[in-house]
Amino acid sequence: MPIAHPDSIEDLKAVLRNNSAAVLLAGGTDFMVGLNHGSSRLENDHLIVDLRGVAELSTVELDYRDQVLRLGAGVRWNDLLGGPVEAAAPCLSQAARTVGSHQIRTAGTIGGNIATASPAGDGVCALVALEATVVLTSHRGQRVVAVRDFATGPKKSVLEQHEFIERVDIPIVNGWQGYSKIGTRNAMVISVAGAAVVLASDTQSCQISLGSVGPTIIAAEAASLFAKTAIDWETSSISPDDLNQIVELVRDAASPIDDHRSTAAYRTHAVGILVKRLIEQGLRAIKEPS
Repeated sequence: MPIAHPDSIEDLKAVLRNNSAAVLLAGGTDFMVGLNHGSSRLENDHLIVDLRGVAELSTVELDYRDQVLRLGAGVRWNDLLGGPVEAAAPCLSQAARTVGSHQIRTAGTIGGNIATASPAGDGVCALVALEATVVLTSHRGQRVVAVRDFATGPKKSVLEQHEFIERVDIPIVNGWQGYSKIGTRNAMVISVAGAAVVLASDTQSCQISLGSVGPTIIAAEAASLFAKTAIDWETSSISPDDLNQIVELVRDAASPIDDHRSTAAYRTHAVGILVKRLIEQGLRAIKEPS
């Protein structure tokens, strides 16, 4: 089976333009599982495109002028655990720590997590709450899509033929952010339910996203809008009744299924608890910074 090894963005665009049956491979941590289980297949006419040689895909740039963190799609999970990423997007670092084993985090990439379009994507859940965007590139040019709009269903996305994810742009938020998930064990587990909360002190806004409780990562808009007005930003507090109302709005936004990992009822209950705890934790941290 033929393998292409592009060494630049321009080279990658040319390879994809000339091959309609290309399979992009970065870390392969999801794709290889699919091959082993039979949910993914490689045909004789497929061209495997090894992305590891494209240095531009592995860049990390913290732009203070534009207040944005830019991550190449090939940045690996272990590269998200410290440095500028943890400083600018701590909830993405928290999500990265929950991904697989050290070996998985060494191989897997943030672009792969997005492209897989899984409703259980830990990194994607954090990115949706951070209101991140992805830059999609092809020989035709570039387009920018909100991460929340990238997946259209399980394993389905807006990515078009010849396109690839070049980078992720994450706005830098002044405030607090956190990610949490529940799994069937403490490590190396796909989430049963996950949530990310971003509390922006300067804009006095709240963004809530939910993972593993719908066909895609869910931006809980009604809950986020209610939280924005319910939180007393002067005192960094919220009434118990308003917090419970946010929990109910979160559960209303969820549309989980029963599967081998959990029931829909448990997922709905759990995601509300996760959001409640994150908001409480965030308000405490803003009120009493360490």
